[in-house]
Amino acid sequence: MSSLTRHPAPGGLLYVFLPMPAAIDQHYIGHRERLRKKFTESGLGAFHDYEALELLLSYAISRRDVKPLAKSLLKHFGSLKGVMDATQQELANVTGTGKQTAILIRLAKDLGTLYLKEKAKEKPQVSCTRELLDYCRSKMGGLKDEQFHVIYLDAQNKIIETEIIQEGIVNQAVVYPRKVLENALTQKASAIILVHNHPSGHIKPSDADIRLTRTIQETAKVLDILVHDHLIIGENRFFSFREEGLM
Repeated sequence: MSSLTRHPAPGGLLYVFLPMPAAIDQHYIGHRERLRKKFTESGLGAFHDYEALELLLSYAISRRDVKPLAKSLLKHFGSLKGVMDATQQELANVTGTGKQTAILIRLAKDLGTLYLKEKAKEKPQVSCTRELLDYCRSKMGGLKDEQFHVIYLDAQNKIIETEIIQEGIVNQAVVYPRKVLENALTQKASAIILVHNHPSGHIKPSDADIRLTRTIQETAKVLDILVHDHLIIGENRFFSFREEGLM
């Protein structure tokens, strides 16, 4: 389609036919509605990973087909889990993502982790319950550096709070038993569960892990604080000191 435009010219007007701009391809609008309907009716269980990510991205990017970006993110980070575990800066560095999209993805991951924490709080935590493991895996499973957490429990073995005691580079987290127990007393905890991650993915405890656990356990006993378990979180696995007979 063309339009007729008049331009002044010597001796009269010059008529020039200009092409009309092509209609903007907005096929993705209908596709988004189909994705939302599919989610409403069937949940994410009926989705491919790229479709689930595509639906999430559609709430940050309103005027663009986001399927190519969803597939690009999955390829860049290797999996949906890799995308959700990526830092905000790592996400923003992917071409086409941007700051707002990176924030939305991190928000979705962190909201899920908060939900799992609240769910774990509902049950007594004598050892590694399913709810506790889900929370720990979500919180620590994708970390690139080592962290040492303590979960404080009340007299009914329900979670009072969780706390990061130490952060470090891979394989070099330094934990001071005194700090662990001082914080436990501050929280008025009757028991604790120790948790740390191995970014390498290997979940077998080191000699240092075993010595630290025993030191904390022996000192806690003097203060009438029980150490229920020590969990090591890997990428997709975990190690329980209690279940393996080390406590």
